[in-house]
Amino acid sequence: MAAQRDYQRIVEEVAALLGAPATLEDRDFTLVAFAAHEGDADVVADDVRARSILSRRSSPQVKAWFESFGITRATRPVRIPADPATGVRARLCLPARHGGVTYGYIWLLDPGGAEWPDTDLAAAFALAGRAGDLLAEEAHAGTELGERLRALVTGTGDPQAVAALEAAGARTGTGPYAVVVLRGGLPDPLTVLGQASVVAAYTGAFVPDAEPDELVALIRTPRAPTEPARRLARLRKGTRAGVSAAFPGPAEAAAAYAEAVAAVRTARAFPAYGPVASWPELGPYRLISHLPAAPDPAVAPLLAPQHAELARTAEVYLDRAAHATQAAEVLAIHRQTLYYRLSRVEALTGLDLANGEHRLLLHMGLKAGRMRGW
Repeated sequence: MAAQRDYQRIVEEVAALLGAPATLEDRDFTLVAFAAHEGDADVVADDVRARSILSRRSSPQVKAWFESFGITRATRPVRIPADPATGVRARLCLPARHGGVTYGYIWLLDPGGAEWPDTDLAAAFALAGRAGDLLAEEAHAGTELGERLRALVTGTGDPQAVAALEAAGARTGTGPYAVVVLRGGLPDPLTVLGQASVVAAYTGAFVPDAEPDELVALIRTPRAPTEPARRLARLRKGTRAGVSAAFPGPAEAAAAYAEAVAAVRTARAFPAYGPVASWPELGPYRLISHLPAAPDPAVAPLLAPQHAELARTAEVYLDRAAHATQAAEVLAIHRQTLYYRLSRVEALTGLDLANGEHRLLLHMGLKAGRMRGW
């Protein structure tokens, strides 16, 4: 990609100018580009730099150490002393700024010895400014693409959305697309899903039961269909994710979004499917996701909060194929207590649990209730 080549060229120029290894990270400390430099092997083999290159990201401890020196607001190069506790060697930070905002950082390992000439530092800082311009441009473009994705999946209308997303997708590589929906404590999508795979992303709730910090991402899946789920397995505790089936182009993003929402609902409601659920693996919940948005009138009374115990009893009973002994064991109650509760379920719903179709209606209604949060 052109932008990546520009970043690489800037970092290599800075490394050559100051005679030290250099890395460029964005403001979230995700690695963008790096350049080695011939020199003292002990200086080059910095543990923190090596981890950043291998994992594409600095640790929270290292991030906190660097930010304690005011680099987020600095308007000139900042020297960072060594910190043996985190394995950080002495460094020079060149904030990559644009329009008074810091968008990233160029880092150089301090080789020690003679000071860098002021003219070389000024030239390197100017190059960092160019990196800031590029990072700001990408951030703006990413916001615009996110808005186009939001318009596409919510049906609010944007005749240029598909073309813009197709063009962005072409820059991220080859392979089918997928939509990912995350809810809960959200990470940086570029970090979790891989910067090269994310075509567009936005944050915001657009379905009735969505949490305010729902994140939606359109990604490329050039590898196996299970690759997005594998990456998402690293989500922080409390985050749930849903992944759509793979599809050929952004024009199908709206349908894929519905699949991903159904998957994340399933991951949240049924722990066996979480924390990451994939639409092709949802089984019966693919059908249940298409049920009406409101509960069936017969099942609705059982979904009231005061009847939670009866609903749980009925669900366990139906999960065990109406096997009373097994259900009573799972619920840790006597069989007569089970029969009493089931009789109350029948009275509330008007359904006959001896009737297979009635059992099917109740079972689907209860599962839908958990998926939809009724």
